[in-house]
Amino acid sequence: MSYRRPRGNPHAAPRTAATHRAHRAPEPPEPPEPTVPLTAETVVDVAAAVAPAISPDGRLVAYAVVANGGKDGYPDGSPYGSLWVTAADASTPPRRLTDGTARDLAPKWAADSASLLFTSDREERGVAQLHRILLDGGEDIAKALTSWRGGICDHYPLLDGSTVALLAEDEPTAEDERRQAEGDDALVWGEHLPATRLRLLDVESGVVRTVDGLGGRHVIGLAQRPDGGPLAVLSWSTPELDPGVMTAELHLVDPGTASVHALGAVGFDAQPPVWWNDGGVWHLAHLAVTPGHLVGALAVLDTVPPATGPAVGHRNLTARMPVSPTELVQTAGGPPLALFADGLDTALYRLDPHSLRFHLVSSAPGALAGLSASRSGQALAVLASTAYEPGNVHAGPLGGPLLRLTDTRPELRGIRWGVQERLSYQASDGLPLDGLLILPAGRTRADGPFPLVTLVNGGPYSRYADAFRLNSVDCGQWLATAGFAVFLPNPRGGSGHGHAFAGTVAGAVGGDEWTDIHSGIDLLVAQGVAAPERLGIGGWSHGGFMAAWATGRTDRFKAAMIGAGISDWGMQAGTGDWGTLDGALGGSTGWEGPGPHVHDRHSPASYASRISTPVLILHGEEDTNVPLGQAIHLHRALRHFGVEHEFVVYPREGHGIQERAHELDVLRRVRAWYDRWL
Repeated sequence: MSYRRPRGNPHAAPRTAATHRAHRAPEPPEPPEPTVPLTAETVVDVAAAVAPAISPDGRLVAYAVVANGGKDGYPDGSPYGSLWVTAADASTPPRRLTDGTARDLAPKWAADSASLLFTSDREERGVAQLHRILLDGGEDIAKALTSWRGGICDHYPLLDGSTVALLAEDEPTAEDERRQAEGDDALVWGEHLPATRLRLLDVESGVVRTVDGLGGRHVIGLAQRPDGGPLAVLSWSTPELDPGVMTAELHLVDPGTASVHALGAVGFDAQPPVWWNDGGVWHLAHLAVTPGHLVGALAVLDTVPPATGPAVGHRNLTARMPVSPTELVQTAGGPPLALFADGLDTALYRLDPHSLRFHLVSSAPGALAGLSASRSGQALAVLASTAYEPGNVHAGPLGGPLLRLTDTRPELRGIRWGVQERLSYQASDGLPLDGLLILPAGRTRADGPFPLVTLVNGGPYSRYADAFRLNSVDCGQWLATAGFAVFLPNPRGGSGHGHAFAGTVAGAVGGDEWTDIHSGIDLLVAQGVAAPERLGIGGWSHGGFMAAWATGRTDRFKAAMIGAGISDWGMQAGTGDWGTLDGALGGSTGWEGPGPHVHDRHSPASYASRISTPVLILHGEEDTNVPLGQAIHLHRALRHFGVEHEFVVYPREGHGIQERAHELDVLRRVRAWYDRWL
């Protein structure tokens, strides 16, 4: 489905994101009569705004629109993208820069705000090259700046205006091409994944220099010091997630000489750094899991890079905060901005350089993501979504209000949605919890009780914000339009409530988080919302694990859906992408010595003999995050014990479902499964 402009001027009566602390669930919009039915095609054939980028001068916002499948998409239904630009003050409507016949993505501004750089595979399908568009008011013509064999992974325009830092794998050698042609492709583990290396492109000459001082390390991201100084570069020892995320290091790279200054190791799952200045002293801050933990909330960690040698110590700037940082954004030397998950909502904070603590700037209902700031930090762009509004680009001054600039899915306003309620309740041990309830479309609580499907989020370090999410995995409204009530719980282990809340599940998955979910279901039954004899459960990834776990805890569920879920934590630690983390979640790996092992107590397969709930198992054939063997293991156990179940494998799919036909199948199959049993 191609992007469609809103009819007329979409900015005549602009919507704004709230900037206050007290939030109520917005009323669902009243659709025109007759209502438009929600079809699986409507869910799948989307056009979504992504990657907002405000220009350094704060006047313009660029973004990509990803169209996922549909008859206008690529033949296999995979996504493509087009680039758009609009005035940050909404004084002019959005203008399309590229035609959407390729994957045009990752827009980033040159330092002078006069040109836009982006990646595109228009020259060779699946191979992204760097392109530039000059926004001079004339015809917008994209010019390719690279022809790097193998393609460009990411790009960072530098402040001199003539250099772009590139992340790209080594180009294939003649020997590489010979081996590929002859099928001589044995993989040496540890060498089978090519590292992404830092390169420096001179835009005028097209010459690309490789920064050799980083050796063979895999570069994840970087940020240039706002005075045009060195690049702060984050790297892993290997492209593999495990042990890559355990071996992250920071470096300073001089963009002129390509010399490298090693700053040493940083924390688990570290994110690319940002610079900020306090009284002439430059700091580097980054996100990583709270120090001393593999399982827990992200924290903002800060250090002052020394002139020589490694950095000494990284101070935790978010210790004991009851909210969870999600993004960190650099400005022109001033203190950084950060987004924080705050329960069901999202807040914008700014670092106070004197107290070294983050102070609240504004708060918005639902979800904010993809924060981009002008060079001064006084103008912002972000993706914002509330209960009945899908994610769209918003922009405005620091502190708000934020004005909606895009309207990528106007067709959704003709659909009657289920009312989405915010829930607050207590766990069995008194811990405050939150979540969401979606009532069947067109119904109220007074019409209950209803068949209830509990959908558990992934992660476990994730959450349900009070936002609009509609796809083959987050299918709450898809089920609500079919007559189901849907419970979206936020059990402990997730984000939005600080480190202690998130770290509870370390070595104890399926414990307190299960009782948190169970308590919420009991509450909805007691309130007359949920029919106790018509309960279902489901989820994807960690949510799939929780659905499998629930069926071994109780027989109260009449149907379960397990999407890409874990059935054996020992096998997961040994074969999944996040092996070390999964071992920390499950409590052991299996190679500590002869069992019984801690992870056996947390593995759904250990309790397969107790399962009587009909189970739908869905899994991608090429999933490396949670390998297919997890689903096969559970399938064979259920078959052994004669449990009613259906096992579906999607070819070519990884941990998520991407191909159009597969997404349609998931939606229809999941709804049919709950229709059959509930």
